[in-house]
Amino acid sequence: MIEITPATQDDLKYVQSIANQTWPDTFGEILSPEQIDYMLKWMYSLDTLEKQQNKGHLFYLAEENGQKMGFTGIEINQGPGKTKIHKIYILPSAQGKGVGKKLIQKIKEVALAKDQKSLLLNVNKYNEGAIAFYEYLGFKKIKEEVIDIGNGYVMDDFVFELKL
Repeated sequence: MIEITPATQDDLKYVQSIANQTWPDTFGEILSPEQIDYMLKWMYSLDTLEKQQNKGHLFYLAEENGQKMGFTGIEINQGPGKTKIHKIYILPSAQGKGVGKKLIQKIKEVALAKDQKSLLLNVNKYNEGAIAFYEYLGFKKIKEEVIDIGNGYVMDDFVFELKL
């Protein structure tokens, strides 16, 4: 049975580990190895994750039989009544087992308990599997954006929203 639990500061090492295992598979055909390395170091250093958690980001881990399978990181009230899903990744070996759906369900529960009206997330325009997953769950594309992340790199994304 898949359980979704809040991540403590000590658990952030699992978030980092899952990201490091997932990103090359997820983005290997979309981004250069150099950009993947740059973004992992920038977004998933333990220092960065701890700072986000201290600023109010909520992290949740998906686990089955003691094995960490995926995670999400969210921020409540990113715009009036909007919860932002900053991160959601599932180990390649755990994809297709309902982990992503369970994480989204947990996000919905947390957001609704905080009187949120919608969920927002960014997804790389070329990540067809993720786009199909979010559309399947009822998310709608609301805009496109290109974000300069430094070092000559950009995030070329669609922004999706799910009304709660």
